[in-house]
Amino acid sequence: MERTEKTVFISYRRTNIPWALAIFQNLSQYGYDVFFDYSGLVASDDFERVVLGNIVARAHFLVLLTPSALQRCDDPADWLRREIETALASQRNIVPLMLEGFDFASPGIASQLTGKLAALRAYNGLSIPPDYFLEAMARLRDRFLNVPLTAALPPVSASVRQAAKEQKVAAGAAPVVPEKELTAQQWFERGFAATNADEKLRFYNEAIRVKPDFARAYSNRGYVRRLKGDVEGALQDYTEAIRLKPDHAIAYNNRSVARLVNGDADGALEDCNEAIRLKPDYAYAYDSRGNARRDQGDLEGALQDYTEAIRLKPDLAVAYYNRGIARRAKGDVEGAQQDHNDAIRFGYKPKELRA
Repeated sequence: MERTEKTVFISYRRTNIPWALAIFQNLSQYGYDVFFDYSGLVASDDFERVVLGNIVARAHFLVLLTPSALQRCDDPADWLRREIETALASQRNIVPLMLEGFDFASPGIASQLTGKLAALRAYNGLSIPPDYFLEAMARLRDRFLNVPLTAALPPVSASVRQAAKEQKVAAGAAPVVPEKELTAQQWFERGFAATNADEKLRFYNEAIRVKPDFARAYSNRGYVRRLKGDVEGALQDYTEAIRLKPDHAIAYNNRSVARLVNGDADGALEDCNEAIRLKPDYAYAYDSRGNARRDQGDLEGALQDYTEAIRLKPDLAVAYYNRGIARRAKGDVEGAQQDHNDAIRFGYKPKELRA
């Protein structure tokens, strides 16, 4: 028998946690039983059991979509991708929540929606402008969540229910998300989506002005400054991002690139080691460490790092290109040619950067 349920799962990229928390707080206020991974279970062994288990156990699946959210969804092992695929397979009521600047037709977004994930385009989405957040939430409750459930909800284990309760208590104790948090997110996503470097810089400046402790905005602004040739400004931004968020592996990796540009191979190597310690499967950090080792004359170590980067991300074009340089330096002309052919095959472009 069809029935209306008030159980909700929020799927999101952790960089968009202010949005996820604001939506959790609003729905909870109106009596919805909401689960979202507030404390970061995706980084632990509980992901399979708790996170995926709660998707199957809940009627509604909300996925927060921003220009940056789907950035890594071309990887089959990406957590966000796996959450969406689980919801699709379970026939949940899927509602894409489209935040600042998200557009399914954007080339950068369309390229991430591969395989089963392509079905996400067929679902009716809801745009949520920061200035009309409460109005959008009312529409979400009245129209998108007020639908009968046709698929059965399976029973879940006591441990999954307990973990969901703990997440709900932790999220419920969080302070109300201030409007400036959502405004800063809005500026950040505009910066991410912009194609012009000056526009990116302007938007990231605004994000930092509104939220001076926005670590990822500093990291991304550092990337743009390096792109524009301001290496010292980039180093300052990466260092501030790390001060604000000491486990920011991307900022360590990006600072290593800027340090290497400045001729500081030792500092670059130190930053790469820290990035890899924080994120052992971070392919770009292995590639960057390979560059630092190559600059130090350690060609064997560089080759090992490039090979590991390729093992972790087989389509990482820049790692093939860099390994080709190291192989040529060791006299392996044939191996170098093969690597450079693979780099071109995977779309390598000179001065490829990662933010």
